[in-house]
Amino acid sequence: MNSMDKTREFLESLGLPGGDDYTLKTSEKRFNDGGQYRFEVPGIQGPGAMKALLEAIDSYGLYLHRVTQTQGIMRLTDSEISQMVEYANKWETDLIMAVGPRATTDTSASVHTEEGVRMGYRLRGQEQIVRAIEDVKRASRLGVRTFLVYDEGCLWALNEFRKEGEIPSDCGFKVSAHAGHGNPCSAKLLEQIGADSLNPVRDIQLQMMAAIRQAIDIPLDIHTENPKSTGGFIRHYEVPEMIRVAAPLYLKTGGSVAATHSWDTTADDAKKRAKQVALVKRMIDEYYPEAIQSPKGSIR
Repeated sequence: MNSMDKTREFLESLGLPGGDDYTLKTSEKRFNDGGQYRFEVPGIQGPGAMKALLEAIDSYGLYLHRVTQTQGIMRLTDSEISQMVEYANKWETDLIMAVGPRATTDTSASVHTEEGVRMGYRLRGQEQIVRAIEDVKRASRLGVRTFLVYDEGCLWALNEFRKEGEIPSDCGFKVSAHAGHGNPCSAKLLEQIGADSLNPVRDIQLQMMAAIRQAIDIPLDIHTENPKSTGGFIRHYEVPEMIRVAAPLYLKTGGSVAATHSWDTTADDAKKRAKQVALVKRMIDEYYPEAIQSPKGSIR
């Protein structure tokens, strides 16, 4: 046995795959309701766009399990957040809001430099952790229960707050693709410190998804398409295989409508995102019709 074989063997002894799964085994894991996949539309920054999106989804005879706001909680007024919570309740969907303070809104210029951009949206200093937690407390008081997290340390702290009842125990935490994770070891660590779902890097390949799925039980959030700023690629034809090898997963759809991650989606843009959901659903119905979609109203 050579050194690399020994490395693979030891990883397997830790409950991890020995490498990427090129066999693309079918995942037998499911959401609690038995579903293999759910739909999520990201980049919905306010109540106007959210209402337009959900009405458009209705017009296609479809339903969404998640609507994600990505600019940050601190960018919204209390009344805007309350309105979005009201829409989420009416349409039986999960509203996810991004923790506000992050590297791009800090006083440091590092993240805006060619090398510093590698830090992603991670937080600098304990004051930013305090502010991020305050963001979550505020939104949870207004009825939000799922949060998009960009920093691993912040995730750990929020999980401790959740365990101790400092924030509601039914809050959930989704790790953003902007944290830059894309392997089973990172996925396992994030699950251990409180992640309820994980969005790996946007260009992750099928064999990598399959390997991550072997290591963790929490849902994966997979981009079916991307804004121009993160590649602009559209992966609709891959979706049936994504579901088969990586279930349970959220299909993050509609991103190609936007130019950037924090694109200020208009009502017209939101309708275009709804159309993308319909196009992905057609792919599933055509090429993997036996795939099981979670029913309307399924939240975590």
